[in-house]
Amino acid sequence: MVFNTGAALLDAVVLAVVSGEADGTYGYRITQDVRKVLEVSESTLYPVLRRLQKDGCLEVYDKQFDGRNRRYYRITETGQEKLQMYREEWKIYSGKISEIFEKGLSEI
Repeated sequence: MVFNTGAALLDAVVLAVVSGEADGTYGYRITQDVRKVLEVSESTLYPVLRRLQKDGCLEVYDKQFDGRNRRYYRITETGQEKLQMYREEWKIYSGKISEIFEKGLSEI
């Protein structure tokens, strides 16, 4: 992708992915789901997960899977509120960018 991915956009996408699973989801699956829309590496994504956890947007728990612990991430109420804010801001932002691309600055 030509466009750089800012921290806020990455946070929003991760929160949206995690919010789709009521019981939470694990890191590798989050990475795979995010990669469907953005080009990111695991080394980029795990610090995002830690930051969102630190900010109270995600809660973390471990669960046994095939004889080992797997770390799961679940969105919190704070995370839901932040995701809703991101959704509202995205509608405004993407609408303005689309207008510029489609009409140019002279018609805005």
